[in-house]
Amino acid sequence: MKRVSDVAFSDAVKAEQARRGSRAGYARMAEKQDWRDRVMPDLTAFIAERDSFYFATASAAGQPYIQHRGGPKGFLKVIDDRTLGFADFGGNKQYITLGNLSENEQAHIFLMDYAGRQRVKLWGRARVIEDDPDLLGRLADPGAAGRPERVILFEIAAWDINCPQHITPRYSEDLIALAVDKLRQRIAELEAEVARLKDSGS
Repeated sequence: MKRVSDVAFSDAVKAEQARRGSRAGYARMAEKQDWRDRVMPDLTAFIAERDSFYFATASAAGQPYIQHRGGPKGFLKVIDDRTLGFADFGGNKQYITLGNLSENEQAHIFLMDYAGRQRVKLWGRARVIEDDPDLLGRLADPGAAGRPERVILFEIAAWDINCPQHITPRYSEDLIALAVDKLRQRIAELEAEVARLKDSGS
């Protein structure tokens, strides 16, 4: 029986899992709750909070390439329950991702929440959309730096949430600023209390 997770668990992968003792466990997991192939509310919420992701493609010969993508929170957008999209901005003009997608539509998105120690992996197919100003206008955030040149759409084949093991927590400037503001407020409260106690004791 074909499973959604078979997009990653090929026959060769399953053979390795069997050889190393993990195949039975993954088979039971797939029977109980397999990976998903549709955007669900939890994935939508997770994507909306991300300001970066890693985008993997490969040439027709199988040479892999991973590119970091960054922007305002939510710049990777949910188009429908099977499709994500983002505006592609001008960069260093290497065009490795575009070249790879011109001959191999297989792609992968890797989303990280370092502070929450959570990662989401998405397998699928990607295509480049040129000369669609309406779609580009929908996906390009006005506050993003640079000039949007095209759209890349990603059709989801499967996605999975990984365990937090080995994720070192990292915090954005916004999260650090919130924590620092709370400390400053507490310091101000304590200083005011000290001043009040000094005044009442004099």
